[in-house]
Amino acid sequence: MADQIFNIALGRIGELYNRVDQNDPANSALIIVAINTTATDAVLKDLDTLSAVLADANTAEATNSGYARKVLTDADLAAFAADDANDRVDLDFADQTWSAVAATGGAWTDLLICYDSDTTGGTDANIVPLAMYDFAVTPDGSDIIAQLNAAGFFRAS
Repeated sequence: MADQIFNIALGRIGELYNRVDQNDPANSALIIVAINTTATDAVLKDLDTLSAVLADANTAEATNSGYARKVLTDADLAAFAADDANDRVDLDFADQTWSAVAATGGAWTDLLICYDSDTTGGTDANIVPLAMYDFAVTPDGSDIIAQLNAAGFFRAS
């Protein structure tokens, strides 16, 4: 499988990242979800909500002890700023660490970056999947660190 942008997020990632960065709405966040999937990219990229992704028969969220979804708020994101010299916008956040992730629960194949407009009242049906990144990891009780890209998790140019 390859890194990809979900169809629902085409042309929107910069906008939604900036909404979180501006704390607008106040409870918005980016959500990082680890999954194990054998579904094809073509199947997954057509799904419009996190609940639809997780309802796919070939896809499951990680259940390992030590795993929990990462919730990134405005304080966790690099400031949204256009790079006028290079005619682009790079979006980034710090590397993410899951501590002492147990083997029980199985392997991870991908990480999803999603947008949640209301972390206090929403459900997976309200979370929009933005991007999916290959992340083949077999937990063994040690820490798992995710760096999606040294330049940032997304570049718009």
